[in-house]
Amino acid sequence: MSRRRQRAICLGALALQALYSFALVPAVPSLIGRDPVLLEALRASTAAMIAAGAFARAGQASVVLALLAPIPTLLMTGPFLWWAGRLWGPLAAKYLAGRGQRAKRRTDRAVNLVERYDSWAVVLAYLLPVPSALIYAAAGWTGMPLRRFIVLDLAGTFLWVALIVGLGYAIGQSAVDVAHAITDYGLLLTLALIPAVLIIVALRALARRRVAEPTDP
Repeated sequence: MSRRRQRAICLGALALQALYSFALVPAVPSLIGRDPVLLEALRASTAAMIAAGAFARAGQASVVLALLAPIPTLLMTGPFLWWAGRLWGPLAAKYLAGRGQRAKRRTDRAVNLVERYDSWAVVLAYLLPVPSALIYAAAGWTGMPLRRFIVLDLAGTFLWVALIVGLGYAIGQSAVDVAHAITDYGLLLTLALIPAVLIIVALRALARRRVAEPTDP
């Protein structure tokens, strides 16, 4: 397979994953207070994992499912980010972190962490003060084998899930009540915000149009 085709497949996979996550945003209010474990499996957000741990504490969900459900979703992106690092090298960071001095500092920090701590940088990627995407890409362009990366990513992902679900379990009923409130009122708030967002967008477009129009002498 040509390098150009590999890059097209890698970019397409990352774009589809981002689109998938974005498309599921409307499902959050309705699921987080009814079936957070299903929401974990679909989107694996931090809020869903906390809610699932709290539901398990309240006896409304299985703690084993709460721990296992988000792992496949969280593991989907890592190998493609590693692959992007392998295909583009340090240039991949420009797409993941953006441009500018701040982005460059984050990229340099990610590379230093991978070079200095090697396996531990991948295992602790969710906890480090750098975006995990940069850690994964840096692991790819610094030469970490894919099989080793996947094992380390699995270990780090399970550690992260255990910490977040454990936090929800420790909070217990209070988090359950919050999740129920989000489900009860979240959809109404979302529907109320849509017209407000449309009005703001329209006003900004009108303002830009007025600025662009030439003024009469």
